[in-house]
Amino acid sequence: MHYWDGLAAVPENPAPSVVTIGNFDGVHRGHLQVLDQVVSAARGSGATSVAITFDPHPRVVHRPNDLQEAITGYEEKARLIEQAGIDAMLVIHYTLEFAQQSPEEFVKNVIVDAVNATAVVVGRDVRFGFRNSGDFGTMVELGRTYGFDVIDVADFGEDRRCSSTWIRESLREGQVREAARVLGRNHRVHGEVVHGFARGRELGFPTANLSDEVQGMIPADGVYAGWLFDEAHRCWPVAISIGSNPTFEGVSRVVEAHVIDRPQEQVEDFDLYGQFVTVEFVERLRGMVAFEGIPKLVEQMTQDVDRTRQVLAAVPADPRP
Repeated sequence: MHYWDGLAAVPENPAPSVVTIGNFDGVHRGHLQVLDQVVSAARGSGATSVAITFDPHPRVVHRPNDLQEAITGYEEKARLIEQAGIDAMLVIHYTLEFAQQSPEEFVKNVIVDAVNATAVVVGRDVRFGFRNSGDFGTMVELGRTYGFDVIDVADFGEDRRCSSTWIRESLREGQVREAARVLGRNHRVHGEVVHGFARGRELGFPTANLSDEVQGMIPADGVYAGWLFDEAHRCWPVAISIGSNPTFEGVSRVVEAHVIDRPQEQVEDFDLYGQFVTVEFVERLRGMVAFEGIPKLVEQMTQDVDRTRQVLAAVPADPRP
């Protein structure tokens, strides 16, 4: 996939394209339906398929005091869009100045002049231009003016429309299975493994601690069964703890992954420090609680590992990196 970092990076005199516009946070099943139609329409006409997105998210610019965590990190979003078969991703650097464009200015400058669109694939709820004053009807009118077709995509979802909002709600509640249903895959976060307080190792449950710079939305505090992928794309079953370690009166939230069932020869020399790993959530086992003493904590951790083993035996890891 070609990656165009800003309008200036788009090649001059680009080939005809079929495009879509969106933030694509999570790249969930609804987004994938749109991207699939873009790819299909582009291949049918010999055009280039293009996804236009924004960095930062417009909400960050317009409502800096009302921030929401991104469901997926930036690199993960690009990877998922590429996996959907898109030929090129144009990332527009969103600023207040850019936001001043009228709907027609946005369409002419970006969709017509920059990427030479012959068709635009959008949902009926599309909004664009100054104060989101452009809607689906506006896009159709501008398509007639500038010579591109508008292909509308129906909402996707069984009992509720697939949306990033739904996924965030699920993750805030620790409902990672529900989030996976909307995403079409298990939710993942990415981060560097750093040194922690070594409490897990002292208790017989060494963990890979992710740094504070985690990419992707961290689910609610609790213990989860999941998978860890290291830089060599090896996959390890893990019991994941998210929280502030209340038994030890911790303060900051930490993501820790305990690799279970390692071969005996790897128990001592297993080292992930400094690696950028992926942690995938399969099922929430319990909430985070403070235990009365270390023995009770160790007993519960042993049960967590047993339950993790049972859960993962029925849910194979996603082989995608």
